[in-house]
Amino acid sequence: MGYLYLFLAASLWGLLGPVSRLAFGEGLTPLAVAFFRAGLAWLFFAAHALLLRQVRVAPRDLPVLLLFGLVGVSLFYGAYQLAVGFGGAALASVLLYTAPAWVALLSHLVLREPLDALGLFSVALTLLGVALMGLGGGSQVKAPLSALFFGLLSGFTYALYYIFGKLCLPRYATPTLFLYALPVGALGLLPFVEFAPLTPRAFYALLFLGAFSTYGAYLAYYAGLKRLPATRASVVATLEPVVANLFAFLFFREVLSPLGYLGAGLVLLAVLLSVRR
Repeated sequence: MGYLYLFLAASLWGLLGPVSRLAFGEGLTPLAVAFFRAGLAWLFFAAHALLLRQVRVAPRDLPVLLLFGLVGVSLFYGAYQLAVGFGGAALASVLLYTAPAWVALLSHLVLREPLDALGLFSVALTLLGVALMGLGGGSQVKAPLSALFFGLLSGFTYALYYIFGKLCLPRYATPTLFLYALPVGALGLLPFVEFAPLTPRAFYALLFLGAFSTYGAYLAYYAGLKRLPATRASVVATLEPVVANLFAFLFFREVLSPLGYLGAGLVLLAVLLSVRR
């Protein structure tokens, strides 16, 4: 059951990019999709936190939660959607998984954790993989600097989840964190959102992103984490870009070039080495 829960979580996260592209096709901008994703997911996390009576936080932690909302929601959700918009779902999903390399560097700089030879090698593999993907491109896949920049930014801000968790937020359950972080993140995105009429297809795409690819994916991931060691769970979660590439091909015929797939393979190898480390 642990593996099934984790496969479900990875699949739901992997659908973020392809389903977002469906919403883009209905006239929504990337930042509008990020805004609605945060707002709809908040409804589910808020109901969950209220049901479990996990709504209280210490006043001293409120500034950190607000900062987490701006960085972990506004920047992260926005950067990922922009990466999908500029470069496609396949490329964005792999660039998101540069996060372990960022974690290794940030842990060394912020938490003073040692960075050994394996950690440095993982970072170097990640950089080489990103460079190859940028040079490779592919069918229905674009790799301009904007796509690479926002893809790397999404990986960087995703890595900050680990730093926030280590430094400030180990005392709270996930629904409690997102009860406060998601509305702050949505408000941070609001000034940059261009609203458009919601078609039924756009509404269902946004509902899927908020209910399943955000709230549901977290529930499935933590259900799997209760049944498996964290290291094994992290390895199974690397199926996310594989699922994203599969659905990007099925929905939009996105195919990376051979050089792009070589780069993607190096990034995923770096992830596995980082997990082992």
